[in-house]
Amino acid sequence: MFELFGVNGFLMAPLLFIGGIMLLRSIRRLYEYERGVVFTLGKYTGTRGPGLTIVLPILQTMRRVDMRIKTAEIPRQEVMTRDNIPMLVNAVVYFKVISPEDVINKIENHVYAIRQYTQAALRDVIGNGEMDFVLTEREQIADSIKKIVDTETSGWGVDVESIKIQEVELPAEMKRAMAKQAEAERERRAMIIASSGELSASENLRQAAENLAKSEGALHLRTLQTIRDIAADPSEKIVLFLPSDLGRSLGSIIGTDKK
Repeated sequence: MFELFGVNGFLMAPLLFIGGIMLLRSIRRLYEYERGVVFTLGKYTGTRGPGLTIVLPILQTMRRVDMRIKTAEIPRQEVMTRDNIPMLVNAVVYFKVISPEDVINKIENHVYAIRQYTQAALRDVIGNGEMDFVLTEREQIADSIKKIVDTETSGWGVDVESIKIQEVELPAEMKRAMAKQAEAERERRAMIIASSGELSASENLRQAAENLAKSEGALHLRTLQTIRDIAADPSEKIVLFLPSDLGRSLGSIIGTDKK
């Protein structure tokens, strides 16, 4: 009997050891941002939340799904606009998983699929717009791409948070043409400002001439003031030919003052 018990004990020890290892391997830990999609004999049987959970060895398997917001960068690519202007455009997609079981069961690699689908939508949206629209309405373009991608990816268990157009680069010759256009626009504005100033100055001169014409001798006094300003430097000699009626006008003014 003791011999039989000893044999049984010798056999039970490895079995208990193997059972303990399998029990430890069946305990899984899920973080707060993770969900576990469980399959029993290959069939989906539920989604586990964060914390400790038990997955039966051999019979069950569990796939972890990250629920945090992720980014997928769309590499720079050449896109032709509707007015035949080539552009180099890159973007970034922000998305998160909202249905762990769908993202496992309905699509093989959701990150790769989102990247490829966004790249195709980017080409379509920019290809239907002209250059000026693409350069000035990035937010509207990003919203249009988001609607297209979000409509498709919602069936995958993924929600697209936002899409950002990071960079739009034009060809070198187009940059030079736009720089010339901007320079011509600045020159046009400068000419408009200068002409407005000349118009205002001419209006002021017209009003000044009308005021001088209303007073007898005022124009001659203004002439004398101009002569005084010119002759401020004694090292220069200036010869002026004054009108013959200047003396009579001055005499009449002086005579009026004496009276």
